[in-house]
Amino acid sequence: MDFGNSPRTRQYIDRVSGFMTSQVLPREREYLTVLRGQEDRWASIPSLIDELKAKAKTAGLWNLFLPDPTYGAGLTNTEYAPLAELMGRSLIAPEIFNCNAPDTGNAEVLLHYGSDDQRRRWMEPLLRGEIRSAFCMTEPDVASSDAANMAATVLVDGDTVVLNGRKWWSTGIGHPDCRFVIFMGLTDPEAPRHARHSMVLVPLDTPGVRIERMLPVYGYLDEPYGHGEVSFTDVRLPLDAVIAGPGRGFEIAQGRLGPGRIHHCMRLIGLAENALELACKRSVSRTAFGKPLSNLGGNRERIAKARIAINQARLQVLHAAWLLDTAGAAGALSELSQVKASVPAMACEVIDMAIQIHGGAGLSDDFPLASAMAAARALRLADGPDEVHLGVIARAELGRYRTRDTR
Repeated sequence: MDFGNSPRTRQYIDRVSGFMTSQVLPREREYLTVLRGQEDRWASIPSLIDELKAKAKTAGLWNLFLPDPTYGAGLTNTEYAPLAELMGRSLIAPEIFNCNAPDTGNAEVLLHYGSDDQRRRWMEPLLRGEIRSAFCMTEPDVASSDAANMAATVLVDGDTVVLNGRKWWSTGIGHPDCRFVIFMGLTDPEAPRHARHSMVLVPLDTPGVRIERMLPVYGYLDEPYGHGEVSFTDVRLPLDAVIAGPGRGFEIAQGRLGPGRIHHCMRLIGLAENALELACKRSVSRTAFGKPLSNLGGNRERIAKARIAINQARLQVLHAAWLLDTAGAAGALSELSQVKASVPAMACEVIDMAIQIHGGAGLSDDFPLASAMAAARALRLADGPDEVHLGVIARAELGRYRTRDTR
């Protein structure tokens, strides 16, 4: 393993960092001011987003997440990691570079499993940044950490499929440019466990699709993307809307979650770095009881431990990315679960420390820490709760000690 950045990666780091510093970060406050000043925050996107997207595309900083050189930058997961970390420092950067979830995962699903027509109709506009998308898997009425509990259905009826069910935490469903969702449901309950489900491409304007409400996380609605509860009532679509054919939903889901999980962790390291930077600046610029905050209440040790934790997480993510590149998702199964369990927890601890150093200001919207905490805490549940990933890790670890003799 060589975690040193290649010349190509260093070049991209310089370019992305420069673009972030000169174009993205200076305009975040303007973005929030315009968005929050709209009567309906879901109605439209501040025009500066399209302006910055056009600049990023012209600069060749576009679809950096996609290893396929035909559609993306052709970077490996290891090469992409420091770029995603830089994007994680900003609220708006992932969309500016067309590297935001869940569109990245949906694009990869269509690239690897979609038909030519599905790619033309949905993937290519997504990769051009013309539309957005959502992913509908989690359900409100069952424990969705176990996909076998899924109650929503995808029933084949001749040359059509009929969808029924209710999904929630469908990230991105509120975006005014969201045009389709990928819906996962049960097709054949009698089939083998991993061949029961299907994934379907559903245009958002299909009759029977209804956004019931947007769900807040600690009071944050995450507009204009949002996390919605969506009902599907007798939604009828042609059979060719099914991705890769009926019964392949679980296979697709496993392929989708590998890169998706690690991309979240890459961005969270950037989020934690930003929180630590804010904490350090606050601790040396504010005084209490005649001393800088950095010299009070064990803050020096907290800052030191945050630095250690972030660096450990970064190396762990790079190791998982390297395995994903060299051994595939199956070969990195335990390591992907390890970072998915450890990195959000690390980010929560670092952000909480930064909030504490900021005092009441840390709880307000004057700083990005409260919203950062909401995002990091949500990711301890998104793409599988900690407990599921710990179970995967334990199974792999204990499997090395089990004997084949079952007597």
